[in-house]
Amino acid sequence: MPATDEVLLTGAELLQLYPAPTGATQALRGVDVAIRAGRVTAITGPSGSGKSSLLAILALRERPAGGELRWRGRPVATLRRRDLHRIRQREISWIAQRPTHSLHPQLDARDQIAQAAYMRGVPADPPAVLDAVDLTGRAGARLSTLSGGEQQRLAVAAASVGPPALIVADEPTAELDDETADLVLSCLRRCADAGSGVVMATHDTRAVARADTVLDLRRGVLSGTRDAGRARQTAIDPLGRVQLPDEALPLFPDGRAVFVIRDNHLEMHPPGDPQ
Repeated sequence: MPATDEVLLTGAELLQLYPAPTGATQALRGVDVAIRAGRVTAITGPSGSGKSSLLAILALRERPAGGELRWRGRPVATLRRRDLHRIRQREISWIAQRPTHSLHPQLDARDQIAQAAYMRGVPADPPAVLDAVDLTGRAGARLSTLSGGEQQRLAVAAASVGPPALIVADEPTAELDDETADLVLSCLRRCADAGSGVVMATHDTRAVARADTVLDLRRGVLSGTRDAGRARQTAIDPLGRVQLPDEALPLFPDGRAVFVIRDNHLEMHPPGDPQ
């Protein structure tokens, strides 16, 4: 397991492009990110903000179109294919938004856990893993007989086996009731406490409230970060550009601002305001 607070992944100036009828669409535009062991990181933002693109890059499922991604200090672009495959299989767990995309339809719940342990090269203890998400009584159930909430709990339980160095989850609590969401988030929290890095894309305020770090994406740009117990920080790119939070935009209706530096502090005012 990684040491707590070890930097597992860093991304610098990450760019992602996708083809479109009118030309390439920029899903990510120069995003800087660091994912640490022992911490739960939530990626938030409206639909189309780039959350899924960033998540796929952090899970090493996609290569960025630009910028640099490093896994434990090593540039991902220089990794051999077999090394990249081993990292994805042994050290990274992926939880898809639809749990059926993360699980094997032919296996029962007990065998799902055993299979995850085999792929990760660790001992299997299906009863303990299933008990952690309240699925002990469903150990012999096939995927098709489980409810949506049970499938999601099983997907998270399988992803937690090891536990792996990094767990990447796409909307893990979407459409879950409070009790089921609490089981899922508690499982992810235990993984982080055991040393895993956990990163999830989410719209869910329950998940955001239990994260250690929150990354806010807007239009493919990192607009700000928040750490538990600390004020929100706004990102400044290498050219000095600031991405204002949405709630601040009405203060500058003409898209212009006046900056004043006083006593090593920077003040920002709408044009025409007294300073």
